[in-house]
Amino acid sequence: MSPAVSPGLDWLATAVVLLDRALHVRYLNPAAETLFAASRKSVLDQAFPGLFAESGSLAALLHQAIREERGFADQDLILVPTGQEPLHLDCIVTPVELPQAALLLELRPIDQRLRIEREEQRMTQHRANRELIRNLAHEIKNPLGGLRGSAQLLERELDRPSLREYTRVIIKEADRLQALMDRLLTPHRPPNQVPMNIHEVCERVRSLILAEFPEGIRVTRDYDVGLPEFRGDPEQLIQAVLNIARNAAQAILGAGAAAGLQNPGEIVLRTRVARQVTLARRFHRLALELQVVDNGPGVPAEIRDQIFYPLVSGREGGTGLGLTLAQTFVQQHHGVVECDSQPGRTSFRIVLPLR
Repeated sequence: MSPAVSPGLDWLATAVVLLDRALHVRYLNPAAETLFAASRKSVLDQAFPGLFAESGSLAALLHQAIREERGFADQDLILVPTGQEPLHLDCIVTPVELPQAALLLELRPIDQRLRIEREEQRMTQHRANRELIRNLAHEIKNPLGGLRGSAQLLERELDRPSLREYTRVIIKEADRLQALMDRLLTPHRPPNQVPMNIHEVCERVRSLILAEFPEGIRVTRDYDVGLPEFRGDPEQLIQAVLNIARNAAQAILGAGAAAGLQNPGEIVLRTRVARQVTLARRFHRLALELQVVDNGPGVPAEIRDQIFYPLVSGREGGTGLGLTLAQTFVQQHHGVVECDSQPGRTSFRIVLPLR
């Protein structure tokens, strides 16, 4: 029988195990069941070290923690569950005073910790970059308006049409830069959330991509039709997914043209349910996962770590704002967007919480 514990432990993304003084399992939460691929019923009252191969050193440390009433942390613990692959874990052991329990173990896969750290670092860098770019855009807009106005005044004074061509170039380029500055200064309006289905977003993006690229691109559906509705801003999410899919189409066609290939490229829109995920340090039992996968050349290695930064583009003539805006819109929905890329397969993964 497990000790009385807070129901909140069941909601934690971190695996939690309670042991008695004999190191028998008295409680484990759902995250621990998932981590060890074992049900709570099959593990309760079992000796915890006995669940793993070569766990003698761990047992000695746990007994020492009980004896000295002092916890410890191990950032490179390796446990080998019977018949499974080794688990590389962060482990924190804390003595507790609960009925039938003496130790609380917190276990987290190291790859999960690294992913969370990368996510936090990316969000911090994104905010800093956005602020830098917004300040820079403000500084550029004022002289840009003066430059355009001066070109207009100069055009009125010129009596030769051939000379006016130069002022028109100045005005045209000033307008192009003005439009770029306006996009950089797009206000962070909160999402206008309404009940929606992610497949409405996918279908809209699919139709837009096929209309914009009528030849050379095939857009394939791979939907989990059982996904429930959620609250979101359709306009923002369509724009986010469209920016990613458009980048994929442009990369595919650009690489095909350079190599003289005629085979059609493919973009796959795939939806799935993700279970027990942590987004922005909040645990969610269920989340929505949307992948945009393409068979293009992949993201250039030199910019792979900076593709979500403003003004970073792997395409000649690109503004480098599409993925930045996509990340902004996804983050405003409390989600994350990640990229995994190698030549022949690039996958952008958007994860949104299902409430």
